[in-house]
Amino acid sequence: MVSENLMGKVVDEETYYLCMNEDCDVVYYNLNNERVFYKEDVKVPIWFKKDANPKYICYCNQVTEQQIINAVLDDGAKNIKDIIRLTGAMKNGKCEINNPLGKCCSPFIQETINKALKGYKCNIEEQTYSMKRLDVEDES
Repeated sequence: MVSENLMGKVVDEETYYLCMNEDCDVVYYNLNNERVFYKEDVKVPIWFKKDANPKYICYCNQVTEQQIINAVLDDGAKNIKDIIRLTGAMKNGKCEINNPLGKCCSPFIQETINKALKGYKCNIEEQTYSMKRLDVEDES
């Protein structure tokens, strides 16, 4: 994940941690050798970091958060199987290499599906509320 020009600074025997704070510019760090890699030091944008563009959820197939949300809202996807069929996510299972977390993206795909479904339900509730409110105002 680290840019080619910085690979010499990575010590294979050391454990690196991933900073999960979306507002922090640090991506990877090591407490023993005090090595820190920032957002600009990695090859790909880290989807959960603020201002990541694009926001890849599936790094193996470069499927973005927006593509998953569109598949849910526009194409009716309801589960991971639907997302795989509609977007091509999870086709090349090399997550340990391609995903900054070094693990499978399926939990993050599901999280994005849930986010899209929840957002859709909230929008419907807001529209219904607005319509009822207009009806009340019209009767006055």
